[in-house]
Amino acid sequence: MLHFHKAELKDSAVIAGLINSAYRGESSRAGWTTEADLLDGLRTNTKEIASIIEEVHTFILLGVLNDEVVATICCKYHEGAAHFGMIAVKPKLQNKGYGKEMIIAAEAMTKREWGVKSFQMNVITLRISLIAFYERLGYAHTGLVKDFPHQSDLWQPKVNGLALALLEKSLK
Repeated sequence: MLHFHKAELKDSAVIAGLINSAYRGESSRAGWTTEADLLDGLRTNTKEIASIIEEVHTFILLGVLNDEVVATICCKYHEGAAHFGMIAVKPKLQNKGYGKEMIIAAEAMTKREWGVKSFQMNVITLRISLIAFYERLGYAHTGLVKDFPHQSDLWQPKVNGLALALLEKSLK
């Protein structure tokens, strides 16, 4: 079982390293959430993570196992909703329920602290198994799709036509 706490600036490098290892490059292939066939480069860097940690109405929740950060989720408040991103679990620890634990913890914390009415996330439309995972957690397609962002200083697409679908879980 994970222990949770909000990230501090001193955690920025560890967070960036974990997220990059879960999403991109050969190390990400040890898990099932890799984007290595879709994108080259980095998902994030230490500077971006530090900037996110300092944002108002935003926090990065860390999942800690045996004193090691093994999972992250970025939580941002936007117009009554909590938007989740950078959901990452150390590749060799994926498929053990830690991602689900992170999402449930982030939902509880943002509901309690921000009184949100829904949870949202953007997912690459080609990530069918990942979308199915989120659907099993109660997230549904909103029908909103936007072009994948270009950030050539960090990543380069390997395939054409990448897009992001907005998934949402409403609170009743």
